[in-house]
Amino acid sequence: MNNNNLENEKLPVNEEAKVEESTNVLPTEEKVTEKTAEATLEISEKEEVKTPENDLPERKEAEELTVEEKEEIDYDIEIPEATEENVEEEVDENSVSDDDSAELLSVEEIVQKLRDLLASEHPQRKEVDEVKNQFYRSLRNETETQKAAFLESGGESIDFVASESEIYNEGKELIQKIKEKRAEILAREDAEKEANVAKKMAIIDQVKHLAESQSQEDFNKTYQEFRSLQQQWNDIKLVPQTKVNELWKEYQRHVEKFYDLVRINNEFREYDFKKNFELKTELCEAAERLDEESDVVSAFHQLQNLHQEWRDIGPVSRKDREEIWNRFKAASTLINKKYQSHFESLKGKEEDNLTAKTALCEKLEAIDYSKLNSIRDWNNKIKEVLDIQKQWREIGYVPKKWNTKIYDRYRAACDFFFRNKNDFYKSMHGEMEENLKKKITLCERAEALKDSQDWKKTTQDMISIQKEWKAIGVVPRKYVDSTWKRFISACDYFFEQKKLHTSSQHDEEAKNLEKKKEVVEKINKLDTALTAEQALPILRELMDEWYGIGHVPFKAKDKIYKEFNDATEAQFDRLNIDKTERKLDSFKSNISDMAKSGNAKGQLFRERERLMRQYERMKVELQTYENNIGFLSVSSKKGNNLIDDMNQKMKKIKLELELLVKKIAAIDEEL
Repeated sequence: MNNNNLENEKLPVNEEAKVEESTNVLPTEEKVTEKTAEATLEISEKEEVKTPENDLPERKEAEELTVEEKEEIDYDIEIPEATEENVEEEVDENSVSDDDSAELLSVEEIVQKLRDLLASEHPQRKEVDEVKNQFYRSLRNETETQKAAFLESGGESIDFVASESEIYNEGKELIQKIKEKRAEILAREDAEKEANVAKKMAIIDQVKHLAESQSQEDFNKTYQEFRSLQQQWNDIKLVPQTKVNELWKEYQRHVEKFYDLVRINNEFREYDFKKNFELKTELCEAAERLDEESDVVSAFHQLQNLHQEWRDIGPVSRKDREEIWNRFKAASTLINKKYQSHFESLKGKEEDNLTAKTALCEKLEAIDYSKLNSIRDWNNKIKEVLDIQKQWREIGYVPKKWNTKIYDRYRAACDFFFRNKNDFYKSMHGEMEENLKKKITLCERAEALKDSQDWKKTTQDMISIQKEWKAIGVVPRKYVDSTWKRFISACDYFFEQKKLHTSSQHDEEAKNLEKKKEVVEKINKLDTALTAEQALPILRELMDEWYGIGHVPFKAKDKIYKEFNDATEAQFDRLNIDKTERKLDSFKSNISDMAKSGNAKGQLFRERERLMRQYERMKVELQTYENNIGFLSVSSKKGNNLIDDMNQKMKKIKLELELLVKKIAAIDEEL
């Protein structure tokens, strides 16, 4: 019989590599020994063969049971016993698992759980390990945060020393106390196991004595004593793993001998077989239900407990023996195959994880440092490296033989990157000081402009200053916040004042719009009974009033001007006022507005020069027409039409020239 205990096969314990320039400790793994379900459940189908009695000299015919009775004797099977080894596996800060799928509690909640575990009567190893993992993950994250801040402030990785708060110190003390408490409990269990060995040996001696000294007359009393000893044996659970099978074999040998030698009457024998059959049927049903268990490892451990119960139950009749055992064995085989497949799939995934981690190492090693020439370049690359480190944390275990090599390769690439980053920032120190001076100068310029009320010009200046600010590189970290606050405060003050001014200006423009609408209404309602001499001064006075009103909202400007122009043109048409005169009146109103502006003289001179250039150009054009018309003949109809067309154009040019002369004269009057 295969005597290996599958309970002692431990799940792999892995350790994810630590990230971001922090010290990483290599993971440890314990591989599962490969067992097949057949090896786990190896058993002789003919259980009466290879019993201890087969090795004894052949007994005399008078001392043996009848053939019928011998066929009804059950030699129980030998199943590996699942017990927990008295080994305390330590979980410390160097072997903590990076299981990011589990929600990380706060350090206060973790320490409270440690207090509760210490106060409990028998803290379970699984629960203790889970809380330890949480604690050291929290401690590691705290250390990484401190180190990241230290490096960002310009410190060297080699100079970093983590500081631990009181609550982390308390957590470490609690973990040590829990460890000591579990050691005491395990020591007591070891002592109890040794005592149980003595008890089981005593029971074996008593069973041996019953088998050798019983008589047919006092069978009932003997059988009751035997059943009592069986119950005592089953009540004793813990014994050293190394002695489990040895004790069991010795005990089973004498139990079988008892059944061999005792002339059991049919009533007691059938009752015992029936009861054992019912108990073993329940175990079969329990084993079959384990197929529905989602946790394969848990199902396997439960199966070991069922096997322990199976061999504690006595024999069944020979006709039921093979059937009940095959049923139990089939259910056990199914669970064991699932258990083995689970670890085989883990091994396959480890190879995939190795490939993924190798790819990340290659990305880190492929960084072209010759292209990282600015702080922006480095900041972008730092984000990429941090993302690679995040991916590394999320990748699971790799094969044990590659664990050290792949981690050393990864850590070397990360260290090389951050050393280069630190060297670059050191070289940038002088440039950052120069940038600081430039930004302070911009702060002073912004502060000098913030009270200006020349909104248009100062707005352009402020925007220009802000563009300059963006173009300047980084400054020393300790001055970043103070310089930015000083600069943005000056900018914000100016734009807030401008906003207040613009708000009041909008109110004024809205009022101007209403005034212009009133003027347009008056022009439309001009008394039609008035003669041209009477109406024209009134119309021009209304036009002057319209032009004298200030700005209106930009979105309404075109609409109100169109209404005004339509109204005046309608009145001019009604009064038969020449279009040239209209244009001149409109021009005079425009230059009158121009004269009221800040740079009136300059604008008027520029307008006069523009009109003079236009005048000279039109004179040349008129001269050209006059020269060309002398060469045309009117003998043909086509020639006559061309001359008429040119005469019309010449007439139009002359009118334009007269208007230009009057416009220039109007400007001269203003000047």
